[in-house]
Amino acid sequence: MPGRWTVRATAVVTAFAAATLGATGCGQGADRSAPEPATPPTQPSPTAVSTPSGGGTGAKQQFRARITKVTARQLRHSWRRGCPVPVSGLRMIEMTYWGMDGRPHADGRLVVNARVADDLVTVFRKLYRMRYPIRRMEPVDVYKGSDFDSIEADNTSAFNCRPATGSSSWSQHAYGLAIDINPCENPYVSANGTVAHRKCVKFKNRKRRDPGVIHKGDAVVKAFASIGWGWGGDWRGAKDYQHFSSNGR
Repeated sequence: MPGRWTVRATAVVTAFAAATLGATGCGQGADRSAPEPATPPTQPSPTAVSTPSGGGTGAKQQFRARITKVTARQLRHSWRRGCPVPVSGLRMIEMTYWGMDGRPHADGRLVVNARVADDLVTVFRKLYRMRYPIRRMEPVDVYKGSDFDSIEADNTSAFNCRPATGSSSWSQHAYGLAIDINPCENPYVSANGTVAHRKCVKFKNRKRRDPGVIHKGDAVVKAFASIGWGWGGDWRGAKDYQHFSSNGR
């Protein structure tokens, strides 16, 4: 990676879609052409796991991750009855991440599908070791389920029970099987070249080498590819540079 880590809904109820989507879109693209699985994946591994791993010098710079169960109360804005995965099929990863300020942060929180939680810890351990910078990492519930507001805050997030932008099909985010990383530095660019978030428009230029920008074939893309996840930057037409998912959509 060049430079100083410059990488980077049965249809859903209309009212719900309006509440959770701004035409900003992540998880659009191929979600329209391929149906989502009818049932959510089955569950995992341990309810709580602590995985320290060296990521720098000194205890304060070690990567740590803990996987725990979540409750409906914790997901009151991002989950409701009728979502394609039950609350019991989700997990919270609490982990360390390397910040844009060049320091480790121990308050990262990511809600994901239970069956991929361990794999994602492996990926984020790699990102930490390479000191790939992340602006912030908190559940979309902090933004009352608003994908638009989460992107405006340049927030890295995963689970959000919502349909794909402009589609009646569930987004991969509704399964907890997609993650958006540094969504401003890595924007969703529509097929006609527009970016919905004004302060992120400059990042349509993928030759930029700002901290957090993800490039084709770089170490971030390879880290997700190591667990079989695809990148929205490889889509035809619209590009979703922030988006990684288990099925590449």
